[in-house]
Amino acid sequence: MSKRRSMLDIVLDVLSVVREGVDKPTRIMYAANLSWRPTQRILKMMVDRGLLKVIEAEGDGRTKRRYVITERGLNVLEYFERAKELLDLPV
Repeated sequence: MSKRRSMLDIVLDVLSVVREGVDKPTRIMYAANLSWRPTQRILKMMVDRGLLKVIEAEGDGRTKRRYVITERGLNVLEYFERAKELLDLPV
């Protein structure tokens, strides 16, 4: 039986995949192993807290959203990666 991830683990996973260049909501969902509704809530929460930024572009009659990691998001991700290294925790 697998262990459930904490909200912190999920946020760090999302930050990590966005830093790697995954920027579309559906791709973020798959890369972070989430379902759609939690992905929407988490992305909104992360934008509200300044960890991600939304870039909206018009095309084909629809607004396309892409997400990029902010400086604050990078700092949070690097902080927790260093903490895991210091504690010698499995990633």
